[in-house]
Amino acid sequence: MEQEQSIVEKFEKFIWKIENFSRLKTDEVYSETFVIGGYPWKIRLHPKGDEDDEYLQIYVEAVKTANMSEGWSRVVKFKLLVFNQLNTNMTISEDFGDCVFDASETSWGFYDFMELDDLNDPQMGFIVEDACIVGAEIFVSTSSREKLVNQADSLTVSAVSIEPTKQDDAESGYAALGRVIHFFKTRKVKDMNEQVCKELQVLWDELKKFQFDVTWLELHVQSALGMKSYVEKVLEAEKLKQNMTVLELEMERLKEKLVAAELNIDVERDSLNAKGFKEIGLDSELGCVIWRPQI
Repeated sequence: MEQEQSIVEKFEKFIWKIENFSRLKTDEVYSETFVIGGYPWKIRLHPKGDEDDEYLQIYVEAVKTANMSEGWSRVVKFKLLVFNQLNTNMTISEDFGDCVFDASETSWGFYDFMELDDLNDPQMGFIVEDACIVGAEIFVSTSSREKLVNQADSLTVSAVSIEPTKQDDAESGYAALGRVIHFFKTRKVKDMNEQVCKELQVLWDELKKFQFDVTWLELHVQSALGMKSYVEKVLEAEKLKQNMTVLELEMERLKEKLVAAELNIDVERDSLNAKGFKEIGLDSELGCVIWRPQI
């Protein structure tokens, strides 16, 4: 089926979060299938490069379906990204430009996207908490001899797949995602006071405007937003513990004072007895001890 060429190049976006990146055992990994431009795609990533290669390799692959007829083809522009989770300004983005996907070339991409040393350097920020975030921006210019697929019925989309109305919207969305991720890298549990919670809520509300499917991040956000009450209770418990320690020390001090007072009483009693006085008893009304001379 022929498609008329779009006047405005409308790039659609997909983000793939790869967990346990350092523990990947295979030489290549694939994202789940996602739909952009009405056609199914996957991202193929070589996390270790080739044997003699020191570069990360990333490719976009056209997924074969029953909707493809012999001689099918797609004219496509795309861009691939590896997000810097500590500083969005350092996110690496490479634009492939025009290419043709067909039966003979189902995959296009970069064999030298970025150096593996930079990718795996914990100080660089491309892998945080053993997770790497990869993105693709794809625009299908024309296609022939294949039908559009129904994403809802036939495919599962993972991570983030959005269709912004403007290129600037997508860039702003990525920046909003980066700010939320950066928030979690720079804040600690003890920092979650009322003001910080409000700051996170503003960042989260901003990110949700871009219709990213960030369910993988939502649990962290909601837990952090609920952390204020938890922190307050922890601080209250710590304060009570400190007060208890102070009271215990004061009790020990008073016990020592009581022992000393009782010793003084015994000394005074012995002294009065030696002088011929006899202790009669305690007058509760007067609040004093009654002594009488011994006869």
